Amino acid sequence: MTNMFDLTGKVALVTGASSGLGVQFAKALAQQGADIAICARRVEKLEAVKKEIEALGVKCFAYKCDVLDTASISEMVKAVEDHYGKIDILVNNAGVGDSVPAEDTPDDGWNRVIGTNLNGVFFVAREVGKVMIKNGYGKIINIGSLHSEVVMSNKAWPVAAYAAAKGGVKMMTKALATEWARKGITVNAIGPAYFESEMTGEVFEGGGMDAVTDAYCPMGRAGRPGELNGALIYFASDASSYTTGQILFVDGGWTAI
Repeated sequence: MTNMFDLTGKVALVTGASSGLGVQFAKALAQQGADIAICARRVEKLEAVKKEIEALGVKCFAYKCDVLDTASISEMVKAVEDHYGKIDILVNNAGVGDSVPAEDTPDDGWNRVIGTNLNGVFFVAREVGKVMIKNGYGKIINIGSLHSEVVMSNKAWPVAAYAAAKGGVKMMTKALATEWARKGITVNAIGPAYFESEMTGEVFEGGGMDAVTDAYCPMGRAGRPGELNGALIYFASDASSYTTGQILFVDGGWTAI
């Protein structure tokens, strides 16, 4: 029986791959046989990740990129295409967290969150989309959030900027999926709940996470390492050939209530 989740021969680009979920996503794709391209601002961390991925028996290309800079994005995408000749899969993962009361949110804080989590996702998808349209094939996976769908009560922490950005990712996913559906490209999103990473370290270390997940999550816990991999590989593989414009929440039931 053919393994529909096999990614051998595919090239996958993962943004924000210097730490956290980006590293996990890159490794998960590599374990299914894909050759990997990773990018982030912190190029010194990328080199360590590159070695870890190559140890899995696939190729890995690392390139510096700042998703707040469209020239940097264009340069990175061209470098990946020049290196591999194509880009089959994009994991649009680069993002930043923020939790500031709306009335105290400074202009630069709002712009940083929207710029990274929404504008950057679009600009990377736009440039990679040009490559995929040319080749007639592509699988784009945007990383949204449970906050693409729900927010918090005032008893938890404020997420106005973050939720605005991630809500935009949800609708952007639908819009791009519709535009590119007849060009051989699927565009879907994953909506994680809280997973421990560099970005979420503060809320985990502060001890508030247990109380929040107990109150909001039917499973009563945060996500564990590897629990996003199934959704990722489904959207990256031909198993999802007739699935586009969707966001799959991997949240322990959080958005069900």
